[in-house]
Amino acid sequence: MSVLAAIAVLALLIVVHEAGHFMAARLQGIHVNRFSVGFGPILWKYQGTETEYALRAIPLGGFVGFPDDDPDSNIPAHDPDLMKNRPVLDRAIVISAGVIANLIFAYLIFVVEFAGLGIPEEHYDPGVVIADVMAVDSPAAQAGLQANDLVIAVNGTTLATGTPAMDELQQVIKRSPNQSVSLTIERERQRSVIQVVPRSANNDGVARIGVGLQANGGVVKGENGLALRRRPNSVSEILRVSALEFQALVSMTVKGFVTLVTNFSEMSGQVAGPVRIVEQGAQFAKTDLSYLFPFTAIISINLAIINILPLPALDGGQLAFLMVEAMRGRPLPMRLQENVMQTGLFLILGLGIFLIVRDTTQLEVVQNLFQ
Repeated sequence: MSVLAAIAVLALLIVVHEAGHFMAARLQGIHVNRFSVGFGPILWKYQGTETEYALRAIPLGGFVGFPDDDPDSNIPAHDPDLMKNRPVLDRAIVISAGVIANLIFAYLIFVVEFAGLGIPEEHYDPGVVIADVMAVDSPAAQAGLQANDLVIAVNGTTLATGTPAMDELQQVIKRSPNQSVSLTIERERQRSVIQVVPRSANNDGVARIGVGLQANGGVVKGENGLALRRRPNSVSEILRVSALEFQALVSMTVKGFVTLVTNFSEMSGQVAGPVRIVEQGAQFAKTDLSYLFPFTAIISINLAIINILPLPALDGGQLAFLMVEAMRGRPLPMRLQENVMQTGLFLILGLGIFLIVRDTTQLEVVQNLFQ
């Protein structure tokens, strides 16, 4: 059941994304002839008045199709309600609507969670925890910092609690390129002072030491290991706390993508495909179904950010074509666009299949078969 719950989450998020495109087109009166979840051979379909709704065999996304270039379409090529005949802004709204739908859905997930289950109780102590040291040649590693070190003070100033403490530490580091920063740390109940010299790895002027940070504390858990929750005081509190959680997750996800791009060789192993995502979701569901709320929000935000990247076959790639069209006053040759999109789709499907195979072979049940 936990595996089915995780698969249902992925399917739901794909439907939400494609429904964003679909509704943005329909609300503008643009013709839509296909709404598909997945790619490849059709497993099930339903033909509506104008649109074919289908479930396909390869669960690596979905698509909304338009009759613009469909040779079987009876709609005249000059019809103003064809996607290709609409102004750039109308088309941009349709293309970006999937990303917007995923982001709105992620926020609403938190609203539903906090309204239905209550708001998790949190407690934070002073200081900032070093969650991980990202590279052996980073300033942090060279200075001797280790994962789980607790930073009590920076340059002699005691840190506060929670997010303000992390912000304060980050700001001091950013403002100190090639300057020694004094960190008072606590490790195994022993305090010491470590000097670390932040540096700008990408010559962007922003100093870093190469660590992941987390607040010293978090959600309070009961004896059963589950989060203790309290009833919200008002609807405005639900909306406010949901917004804070949403903002934190978006920020964390964006930073994760930046780290992946800047340190791809070290971080590529952490890229997860559908199989690993389902496995992680199943573990959450097995522990406590309430964990599916943040899991769903995280995946929805990831889908939004991935799709907005300016890569072929993704929404961001199509938006890039529209930007070029807006600047040139006319679209790029259709043959060029089709070739770029087909190449991008081939690469994305190839990457998806690679991740599925890799993650499947790493499953415990599969590894046990070969022992």
